[in-house]
Amino acid sequence: MTGPTRRPVIAIVGGGFTGAAVAANLARNAASDGATIIVFEPRARLGAGLAYDTDNPAHRINVPAARMSLVPDDPDDFLNWMAAKGEPRDDPDALAVDGNLYPRRAVFGRYVCEFVAPFLKSGKVEHRREHVEHIERRGNRWRLSSSAGTDLLADIVVIATTHPAPCAPRGVDQALRGHPRYVPDSTVAGALDCIRPDDHVLVVGNGLTAADVIASLRLADHRGPVVALSRRGLRSRGHPGEPQEPFGDFSSNPARTALDLLQRVRRALRQAAEIGTSWHGVFDALRSQGGQVWRALPVAERRRLVRHLRPFWDVHRFRVAPQIDGAILHGLEQGRVRIVGAAIEQVERRGHVIAVDIRHRHAGRLERLLFDACVVTTGPAHTGILSSQGWLADLASQGWLRLDDVGLGLACDEASRAVGANDTAERSLIVAGPLARGTFGELMGLPQVNDHAIFVAEEIADMLERPARSGQRVASVTTI
Repeated sequence: MTGPTRRPVIAIVGGGFTGAAVAANLARNAASDGATIIVFEPRARLGAGLAYDTDNPAHRINVPAARMSLVPDDPDDFLNWMAAKGEPRDDPDALAVDGNLYPRRAVFGRYVCEFVAPFLKSGKVEHRREHVEHIERRGNRWRLSSSAGTDLLADIVVIATTHPAPCAPRGVDQALRGHPRYVPDSTVAGALDCIRPDDHVLVVGNGLTAADVIASLRLADHRGPVVALSRRGLRSRGHPGEPQEPFGDFSSNPARTALDLLQRVRRALRQAAEIGTSWHGVFDALRSQGGQVWRALPVAERRRLVRHLRPFWDVHRFRVAPQIDGAILHGLEQGRVRIVGAAIEQVERRGHVIAVDIRHRHAGRLERLLFDACVVTTGPAHTGILSSQGWLADLASQGWLRLDDVGLGLACDEASRAVGANDTAERSLIVAGPLARGTFGELMGLPQVNDHAIFVAEEIADMLERPARSGQRVASVTTI
């Protein structure tokens, strides 16, 4: 006589945007009715995570609010939620000159939190405010140990963890560790509080995080000069002044080499200019077709694309909100912000003065600059993801995880199942969110991450249905 079918448990590690979106979409699926969904997230609320758990008034969403809906069939869901909540309140600058709303990121974090709240209230999703410290394989299940002393056996584990911390260029961290105005990770709350109003500030890196830092300093009435330094001297661009339709076809007979793709983009840019369309439309088309373009490229060409062209893609694809762009442009016009393309040759600490020798990219000229403060904004160190948290290191040491072949995150297959050291995909270990972009390509913008979270939820729902159809039993949630 067979025993009753037991409740399967899905453990989602990380409750930022990705983890919350996976949990909510899985809970909405009828296939999860007999399952226990547990999200491990130390923060007080789900959905905010590193990106949206911020009270900094300079931190705004980088995409117009009209494109930030969590419900694909209702593109106005976020706008309608804001209208119902009277948002954005006390924020007259949220409406940009282009007519779009760019509210503060904390507003969007509250929207995501309320999206998942009904499932928490009903008990379909459980939020455990705990750090997962260790994960190991136990038979056909996974044993998770948390900071609160919880030991749990789960049938499916979803890796929805945050980005790893940035990695300072060689020599910078070693020379400046312990300096009172050295900020190795600007995403930490209050990280910029140590910078004084007249400090000369070096910002290492020049992407979206650097733009946030410059805007935050300006909002805090910082008056000193700021030098934003990167190897190529590129900075994140702004949005078009007028709406642009996507322009270009990159998915029909997609490129098979990075060079061919580059040539196609350049050709599309020329054609767009001839009809009065800006580069924004070309990159929007490339973004929307990005998954097909990426999958058509052999791994060696993906590596070449990342090595040589990724910085140019990043500054055009990941655009700053008009308010942030305006703050940077104002600083450039006043001479208080300087964008420099150079390599750091040497860093010395002379008391509290930071002496930096840089070699300019094109002129090759060596220049010494003196600073009072240094902020690292080089972006997440994805190649260090496996050593960033103990439980990820556990899974890697057991052979269940490895880095992807491109250097963007974790290896997974087309179903987002983790691929381990033996190149075999494990169906019960899922990689969700930006760490899966080595396989899926465009997985950094919120609309794409949301689509991927929905896809992952559907894959898990399918796994939950299959044992029921075949008469197989699924192991229960077990507390050890």
